[in-house]
Amino acid sequence: MMKRRQFLNSVAALASAGLLPNGVAWAQSTANFGLPTLPSERFRRVRLGDIEIIALYDGATRLPLHERYVTNAPFADVKALATSLGLSTDYVELTFTGFLVVAGSRRILLDTGLGEVGTPRETTGHLLDSLRQAGFAPGDIDTVVITHFHADHISGLRNRSGDFVYPNAKVWVSDREYTYWMSDEQMKASPDRKWAFEQVRRVFTGMPESMLRRYTPGQEIAPGVFSIPAYGHTPGHTIYEVRSGGRTFHYIGDMINVPAFFARHPEWMVASDIDPEASLAERQKFLARVAKTTDLVGGFHFPFPAIGHLRPLEQGFEFVPLA
Repeated sequence: MMKRRQFLNSVAALASAGLLPNGVAWAQSTANFGLPTLPSERFRRVRLGDIEIIALYDGATRLPLHERYVTNAPFADVKALATSLGLSTDYVELTFTGFLVVAGSRRILLDTGLGEVGTPRETTGHLLDSLRQAGFAPGDIDTVVITHFHADHISGLRNRSGDFVYPNAKVWVSDREYTYWMSDEQMKASPDRKWAFEQVRRVFTGMPESMLRRYTPGQEIAPGVFSIPAYGHTPGHTIYEVRSGGRTFHYIGDMINVPAFFARHPEWMVASDIDPEASLAERQKFLARVAKTTDLVGGFHFPFPAIGHLRPLEQGFEFVPLA
C-alpha cells in the first residue's frame, strides 16, 4: 500500500510535470488509491512488414479524477462515462509505455519513460527492465526519439547519478520543443511548471553535441521512421509514423491521453495540454485520417500493450488493443 507521504510526493511531482492540472496537488491529498496491478507481460512484439515494433511497459500510477482533469466538459459527464466503462470515479489509472523499433541493424527507441524519478517507485520506471526482458541492452540502442519533454517521456534518458542510460544513441528532439523548455524566460513565466523545467535541465544540460540531434519535424529521421509535427500538448510535441511493407504504425505520444476519455470524446481537452486548442485541432485531423484505415496506433498512456486500432463509434473512437 502506498504511504501517504509517497502519495503526496507523487501527486505534487506529477502536477508540476504537466500530468495534472495546476493546483490539483492538494485536491485529494488525503486519498490513498492503492497501487496499480502490473501486468505479467512487460513487452509485446508486433511485425510491421520487415520491421518489428516492441511495446515496452514502463509502469502505471493513479491520479485523482479531479473536476479539472477534463477542462471543457461537466465533471458529472466525465464521472458518468467512467461509471459506464466500469472505471473508478475517484482516480485515473495512467499507464506509461514506450516503443522499440527494430529495423535491420537499427534499434530505435520511442520515448524513455520515467526512469528513476517516477512515483510510486514500485509501479513506475520499468521500461529498462522491459527492454532487457525483450532481449536488448541499453548499449544496443542507436537512436532515441522523443515526442516531447514532459518528465514521463525524457527522464529515462539519464539516471540520478548523471549518467546517460543509452550511451551509444543519438537523441532526436524537436528544436522547437528544446528551445521552449530550455528557455529561462519561459521557465520564469511558468512557475507552476518549475519542476518540469528543472527536470528538462537535469536531463539535457551537458548532453554531448555528438549525442543530441535538434531537428525540425516533418522529415524521415531513420529508415522507415517519419516525424510529424503535432504541436499543442507541448509547443514542439511530435508524433511518428513507422512504415514498412505497405503498413503503418502511428506513435502519437500524448496526442490522446487516456483513450477511455479522450478517444471516446476527442473534443474533450486534458488539463496537461499547454495549448489545448492547437492540441484539439491536431487530434481531430489525425482521427479523421486514421478512421479511414486499418493502421496500428500506439499511445504512451494507452492501456498495455498500448498498440492496437482506433475503432470509430457513433460517439468518438474506441481503442482496441491487439490481443
